[in-house]
Amino acid sequence: MKFQIETDREEDGRWIAEIAALPGVLAYGKSKQEAVAKVKALALRVLADQIEKEKKDNPLDISIACCP
Repeated sequence: MKFQIETDREEDGRWIAEIAALPGVLAYGKSKQEAVAKVKALALRVLADQIEKEKKDNPLDISIACCP
């Protein structure tokens, strides 16, 4: 699995990072780097929860890429 992280700067100066392929996975940060780090951590938690709930026995190949 590969996920694309989209970032944007809000009018109030905060950064938002989002993974559109994972509904609800978005995070704010004071810097772009902080927002990206937070959204990566959230994505991993969401994926771990999905895997646990589905009880998949197949190994997964997961990577996360960030758009400039």
